[in-house]
Amino acid sequence: MAENSNINESSDFIRDIIRADLDSGKHSTTVTRFPPEPNGYLHLGHAKSICLNFGIAEENASTGSRCHLRFDDTNPTKEETEYVDSIKEDIKWLGFDWGDHLFFASDNFEQLYEWAIHLINEGKAYVDELTADQIREYRGTLTEPGKDSPFRDRPVKESLEIFSQMRSGEFKDGEKVLRAKIDMADPNINLRDPVIYRILHAKHHRTGTDWCIYPSYDFAHGQCDAIEAITHSLCTLEFEQHRPLYDWFVENLPVPHKPRQIEFSKLQPTFTLMSKRRLIQMVEEGHVDGWDDPRMSTISGMRRRGYPPEALRSFCKTVGVTKFSGITDIALLDHAIREQLNREALRKMVVLDPIKVSITNWPGEDHSEQMNAINNPGDDSLGARKIPLSGTVFIERDDFMEDPPKKFYRLSPGSEVRLRYSYCIKCDEVIKDSDGNVTELKCTYDPLTLGKNPEGRKVRAAIHWVPFNEAISAEIRLYDRTFIVDEPGAEDDWRTVINTEALTVLKNSKLEPSLAEAIIGASYQFERKGYFCVDSKNSSIDSLVFNRTIALRDSWAKINKK
Repeated sequence: MAENSNINESSDFIRDIIRADLDSGKHSTTVTRFPPEPNGYLHLGHAKSICLNFGIAEENASTGSRCHLRFDDTNPTKEETEYVDSIKEDIKWLGFDWGDHLFFASDNFEQLYEWAIHLINEGKAYVDELTADQIREYRGTLTEPGKDSPFRDRPVKESLEIFSQMRSGEFKDGEKVLRAKIDMADPNINLRDPVIYRILHAKHHRTGTDWCIYPSYDFAHGQCDAIEAITHSLCTLEFEQHRPLYDWFVENLPVPHKPRQIEFSKLQPTFTLMSKRRLIQMVEEGHVDGWDDPRMSTISGMRRRGYPPEALRSFCKTVGVTKFSGITDIALLDHAIREQLNREALRKMVVLDPIKVSITNWPGEDHSEQMNAINNPGDDSLGARKIPLSGTVFIERDDFMEDPPKKFYRLSPGSEVRLRYSYCIKCDEVIKDSDGNVTELKCTYDPLTLGKNPEGRKVRAAIHWVPFNEAISAEIRLYDRTFIVDEPGAEDDWRTVINTEALTVLKNSKLEPSLAEAIIGASYQFERKGYFCVDSKNSSIDSLVFNRTIALRDSWAKINKK
C-alpha cells in the first residue's frame, strides 16, 4: 500500500472502500463528483458532501484522482443560472476547484434520449398514458404489490413512434410518460416501473426550448456518472433505496463505465433548518433578506456572516462519515469557528452602546497620547497598533452602573477601572438628562498607572473604550441562532420556532479609528464582544456595517442547561 499511503491517516468506511479498490487494482485512480441540482443555494449539509468528494480527490492526487462538478439540471421549471453561479462561488470559497471537470446533465440529453430508445427496443421501457394519480394508485404500497398499467405491453414499434412524437412536442404536459419495465411486484417501490421521461414544455436554462421531454433524476444520474467515468458515486442515505434502480440502469444500458453508488448519513445539525424546500419558503415568505442572509444555513449566508471556510472544513472533518443517522451538536461548528478566528482575527476596540466619559484632570484639550494596543496576543507577527487618547472617550453603557450589586467590578461612582491598554480612571460625577438617562461620566485618571497597577491598589477590571473625537460610527448587526429549538425541522410548523431575536441592529456604535480601513472578507475580534466582519452587501466606505459572526462564548449552552 506504499504508493497510496497518502490517502488519509484518519479513516472512514468510504475511504476504506476506496483504499481497497486502489490496492486491489480494481481502479487505478478515483473519480468522484459533487452533483447539485441548480434549484437553490447550497447549505451546510452540502458542505459535508463537498468536503468529502473533493477531499477524497485531493487525498489521492498522486493517483491522478479528480472530483467533477456536475449540475443535475433535469428540471427546467426550478433551475436557474443564478443558482449555478452561486454554487460555483461556494465551492471555490470552501477551497476546492474542479479544474476542467465541469459538467451538466443537459450536456447528455441526446445520449440519454438514445439510451431510452435502447430500453424500448429491448422491451424494457414503454410509453404509458396513465395520469400521475393513476400511476401512483397502480404502484401499490409497501405491503401490497402494484398492478400492471394497461399500456405495459404496448408494442415496441408503437412506443418508439409515440416517444418520438413526445420529443416533437405533439402532446401536452403530463399527457404521456416513458416508464422502465421492471417489476410491479418488487418489494422496492422504486423498481415498480419508474417514470424515466416526462413532458415539460418549459424553457431550460441552458438548452432553451430545444427539448420538451426531460429525463428523471433517477434515470439521468447514474448514466451521467457512467459517461464521466465516475468510480465512486457518493450520496446520502435517502438514496439507498434507489441504488437497485441505479444499478439496474447501469446493467441494462450500454454505458461505457460502471460506477458504484455508496451512501453515507447526511448532516443534521441542531438549531438549523436544512430542507431546501423550507429554506426557499424562508426567502419567499420574507422571514429573511434573501438566500445570503446571515441567519440562513446557506453557505453564502455563512460566508456573509463571517464564518471562515477553514472552520467549515474542520467541522466536516470532525463530524466524519458514517452510515448512521444522528443529530450533530451545532456547538461543534461554533467551536471550530472560534478556534479559527481566535488564531487569525485582529483585535479591535468597539463600543456597541456608547456613553461619554470626560477625564477632568487631563492635561488639556490639545494633549494627545498614543496608546499601544496588541493586534493578536497569540501571534506576535501581527504586531500592534496605536490608538489616540485625548481626554474624552466612549465606553460601553453596561460597563457602568450607578448603584451596582456586589461583584460588579466595572465602573461605578467612586470606583476605579483601567481603560484597556491605558490608564486607570475613577468615576467622580454622573451627568443625566431630564429623563434621568446617564449621558456623561466625569472621571479622573492616574497618570502613574500606564501599564501598571500601583502597589496596594485594587483595580479589578479593565474595560475597552474608543477615543471620542477620532471614533468612527457604524451599524452593528448582532446575529444569534435562527431557531429556538434543537430540531426546527421536526416541528409541525417551523415558523413557530423562529428566534425573533436572531437579529439586533445597533445604529450608532463607535469604533476605534483603525477600522476605517476594514476590508470585506477580513474578520475582527471586537474585544469582549465577539467576532465580526464587514457586511459584504450593505457596507460602503461612508457607511460601515459589521455582522457579528459569533459571540466569544456560547450563551445558548447556559440557556439549555437551565
